[in-house]
Amino acid sequence: MSRKIKLIWDFRGEAAAKTAEHHAIHLNEYLENDKRTLEKTGFEILNEMHAIAFVVVEEKDMILFRDALKPHRGEVYN
Repeated sequence: MSRKIKLIWDFRGEAAAKTAEHHAIHLNEYLENDKRTLEKTGFEILNEMHAIAFVVVEEKDMILFRDALKPHRGEVYN
């Protein structure tokens, strides 16, 4: 079984939650246009000044998504 990688975009400031939510919409649009389905996409509000948008990809596909979408960071997804 392949590892999963969570690609993450960080947003900070008063508008972080709305920006992360909006970015997640664009990530889903990209996936639909590219005819890809992934295990999980979305956004999380970490606190009132920090939120993230993310996609979870197979490790074998990570470089493809990293180069196309330019996330800020990534981590192994459990």
